[in-house]
Amino acid sequence: MTAPRTEHLVLPGVLTAEQAVATVRGILAVQREDGAIPWFRGHHLDPWDHTEAAMALDAAGEHAAAERAYLWLARHQNEDGSWYAAYADGAHDDVTDLARESNFVAYVAVGVWHHYLATGDDTFLDRMWPVVYAAIEWVLRLQQAGGEIGWRREDDGTPTNDALLTGSSSVHHALRCALAIAEQREEPQPDWELAVGALRHAIRRHPERFLDKGRYSMDWYYPVLGGALTGAEAKSRVEEGWERFVVPEFGVRCVVPNPWVTGGESAELALTLWAMGESDRALSILQSIQHLRDPESGLYWTGYVFSDDAVWPRELTTWTAGSLLLAVAALGGHEATCAVFGGEQLPVGLDPDCC
Repeated sequence: MTAPRTEHLVLPGVLTAEQAVATVRGILAVQREDGAIPWFRGHHLDPWDHTEAAMALDAAGEHAAAERAYLWLARHQNEDGSWYAAYADGAHDDVTDLARESNFVAYVAVGVWHHYLATGDDTFLDRMWPVVYAAIEWVLRLQQAGGEIGWRREDDGTPTNDALLTGSSSVHHALRCALAIAEQREEPQPDWELAVGALRHAIRRHPERFLDKGRYSMDWYYPVLGGALTGAEAKSRVEEGWERFVVPEFGVRCVVPNPWVTGGESAELALTLWAMGESDRALSILQSIQHLRDPESGLYWTGYVFSDDAVWPRELTTWTAGSLLLAVAALGGHEATCAVFGGEQLPVGLDPDCC
């Protein structure tokens, strides 16, 4: 096995070169031969976390493994453009949750654009364009009149029109990446531009259109991470929630007031801070969660209950490691990761409030 590229994954107090290699190999050890990346072996795969782990592999130069992950999605996409919410241990023929979630389906666009920017592989983009197109069209059939995105279809196909702010913010990011892919292929999608503009407007101006999940840290930072809030609006939102969600020396709470910090939310907040130009605070957050690292596997525990000094749950997840690697890659200047999460080159859509 060749060593992953780690020069941009070395960060003081977070990862040494040897630790970065171990973390990447930890994800590779979980990946199945067919490309599937479950949370951990014996657990389930969901399309969003599968894609996040694949993006981390690309950030480490493991492009062949990442491509296998995307081709798994291509092979097992439903005829309507969706994927199911959960597959047992990544087995495509063992579906454990028949619901289909809009942000899970949309996120393939983020991963495909990231892989293309990391590799410049036009053949890959040609192969995945129909997959991305079908996925985005499926998602937009759940868009509501106010711009927000209904969060799922139930097992029987019934749409759930209620919208989640975190999910819609993730879809906002995915739509911009899908538009970037369309631009690269010179296949303009004006309806997508209208859709992302309406969604951005809803996120920025109409919080009442989303279910109230304000106790969750993801609802706090995801409008910024997803690119809907920028500049002064982003800074104001982050400052407003900082003391509620950030626990010094431990990380970021998943839910207020629970005394539980999670690696994934912490790494995503670090990525958000980096995108805002606050690299020092991003580094501090990443340094604060090193107590979650398992030195044997190189992976990270999902969370920690600081009131009991207890790791919980006892699971080492590929997506937690993936989110950390992506945050480190952004801080380390990895070009594709910076482009995808920095947003400077992503279309903004036709939002009348955007300028």
